[in-house]
Amino acid sequence: MVFINRAIQHILKKTHPLLSVEQARILILKSQGFVNPNFGKGKEGTLSAIEKLGYVQIDTLSVAARAHHHTLWSRLPDYKENYLNELLEKDKSVFEYWSHAASYLPMSDYRFSLFVKKGYVEGKSHWFGQDKKMNRYVLDRIKAEGPLQSKDFECKRKDPGNWYEWKPAKKALEQLFMEGKLMVAKRQGFQKVYDLAERVLPPTVNTGLPTEKEFAEYLIKKAVEANGIVEEKEIAYLRKGLKESVNKGLKRLLKDGALFEIELSGNDKAKYITTAEQLKSIENVKLENKIQLLSPFDNILIQRKRVVSLFDFDYQMECYVPEPKRKFGYFCLPVLFRDKFVGRFDPKADRASKVFYIKSMHFEKGFKSDKTFNNLFAEKLKAYATFTGCDKIKIDKADKVWKREMNTLLK
Repeated sequence: MVFINRAIQHILKKTHPLLSVEQARILILKSQGFVNPNFGKGKEGTLSAIEKLGYVQIDTLSVAARAHHHTLWSRLPDYKENYLNELLEKDKSVFEYWSHAASYLPMSDYRFSLFVKKGYVEGKSHWFGQDKKMNRYVLDRIKAEGPLQSKDFECKRKDPGNWYEWKPAKKALEQLFMEGKLMVAKRQGFQKVYDLAERVLPPTVNTGLPTEKEFAEYLIKKAVEANGIVEEKEIAYLRKGLKESVNKGLKRLLKDGALFEIELSGNDKAKYITTAEQLKSIENVKLENKIQLLSPFDNILIQRKRVVSLFDFDYQMECYVPEPKRKFGYFCLPVLFRDKFVGRFDPKADRASKVFYIKSMHFEKGFKSDKTFNNLFAEKLKAYATFTGCDKIKIDKADKVWKREMNTLLK
């Protein structure tokens, strides 16, 4: 890793460092917890991972494992689903809110959610128009009755004069949640149970509203910490109205020397932001032969253009694509081997029969599996199938030679 050491010396002298694509990938993978992870184990390790990543996206699809559980399992081999539930409900060290999408976030970052909530309190609506009368009704019921789910507001209309029904109440719950008046106290099954924010928040949590400057710098520092290197356009991803404040924040931090700009060899168009500490963290780091079977919503994948630029992997989740137009399958899981995405496969966990299916397997152009890869893939696949509640694996569509070898390894 002599080149990395030299780059660090350059950066400390405030010259313009240049990293190879391989070195950039190592930095990204280490920041994301795939190389030399040090999260710890159990529930404490789960919290540590969420704090490092900044968020873990929630998704309803359960073709194999739900996105939030899958993302954590990929970094924590001993992860169990009850860890996340306990961190939310009992320990109250994580909370649900909107990041770029619905997510679990560390409670230590709670005050920064207030900047977003302020916009909703001031009149912004979450996807739909507001019914303020319904908002008051829902809030009053939860104040009086305690935690409630959307199903608790169902009402069979006895006559045309009833003034509310289930759908408006659900909209009100989500609006009040976005405003910060309600929080998710727990989940029953996969359904949210809402309660007043003051009854959910730990008494020691910081509830001071950050300024726009503070919020922008928070986003910048979190992005660098979680991703190793970032482009400016990636920092405020799917966060409207923050482009200018992020730009100003970057200029301040670059001028102060807290951040540095770097370039990647072979790509002089993109300017990436990082820190000297991040570069130092990969001194003498060597890649191991490891395989990851990743969720489509994994933090490392969620910005698709970034994945194309840095990993040369063009990925699209095709569940929203009409079936005749799908190239790979409904819910393909990307396969990461060492520092490259080498394939994807379309899974299905049939929990009733406890059979995990690979409906189709697709390798990237130019990649040829060998004995090392096949052994690692078989072990990882067995572990993932077990995590989804299955104890048998069946491969449907795949290269005949690879399928035969894999079936032997999976016995």
